[in-house]
Amino acid sequence: MATSTTRVLAVLELLQTHGRISGAELARRLEVDTRTLRRYIATLEEMGIPLTSERGRYGAYMLVAGFKLPPMMFNEDEALALSVGLLAARSLGLAEGASAVASAQAKLERVMPAKLKHRLRAVDETVTLDLTRSAPPGDNRALTVLSAAAQAQKRVHMRYRSSKGEDSERDFDPYGLLYRNGNWYVGGHCHLRRGLRSFRLDRVAEVQMLEAVFTRPQDFDAGAHLDFSIATLPRATPVEVLLKTDLKTAMLELGEHIGLFEPHPEGVLFKTSTDGIAWMARQLARLSFGFEIHAPPELHASLKSHARSLLSTG
Repeated sequence: MATSTTRVLAVLELLQTHGRISGAELARRLEVDTRTLRRYIATLEEMGIPLTSERGRYGAYMLVAGFKLPPMMFNEDEALALSVGLLAARSLGLAEGASAVASAQAKLERVMPAKLKHRLRAVDETVTLDLTRSAPPGDNRALTVLSAAAQAQKRVHMRYRSSKGEDSERDFDPYGLLYRNGNWYVGGHCHLRRGLRSFRLDRVAEVQMLEAVFTRPQDFDAGAHLDFSIATLPRATPVEVLLKTDLKTAMLELGEHIGLFEPHPEGVLFKTSTDGIAWMARQLARLSFGFEIHAPPELHASLKSHARSLLSTG
């Protein structure tokens, strides 16, 4: 149940958002009667908020022209959301993230009541979010330019450095961005390769927004495309295994990002590629369900070797 204070602030927010709004509409949105609404209006006036009203059947309330409300007023739940968000920002691989978070927190504290300020500091000092990053963040330009280009649906020209240190240049239509496992990624249409590609932002050496526009596919899923890109990387050895279980269990035990999972009449067909046969054998050995290796033949021998090793230590 909303408190009176919450509803008074809601009136203020509605006035700021709509400029002019009728008393009947305010009362309807707050689910109160007109008498209670007038009490809320009086409370705002006592707080020093300058309001004007138009009387009559079609009358309305509005803020005095030119009056600017304080930019930030938060309830406790909003303050908690902001606190956790600031903690997460420190670990998302953003350049100068710590100083930016400190500056943002200082600005928030300046406009917060003492009670909310203490809650903000309590979260900051006692809560830890494990979002360990594995890649050097570089700077924020790639994230800023690519997110703006994706929103505006504008093409970019990009110089990209591969994991082997090889530079290439391409025009690219950024469809969406994603943060996963310590890295930022962008997915979209690569005009150099003439197809969908995903790129790590810490390997983007230069990026510039162009005037050319594109239309983003409505069904594009940055996470699903990244899964496909990782699973189909040109690693040394393709792997195909029939998992004797359901799709949900297969993805839960192996990890949904390790490869591609396809429904099969006898279970789930798992496809990926690997540079480490022994590593893949260990992943299969820990499964709680049966499986059938289709490829490569070397995976059979590695799995048997791993099983013998486990038995010898038993």
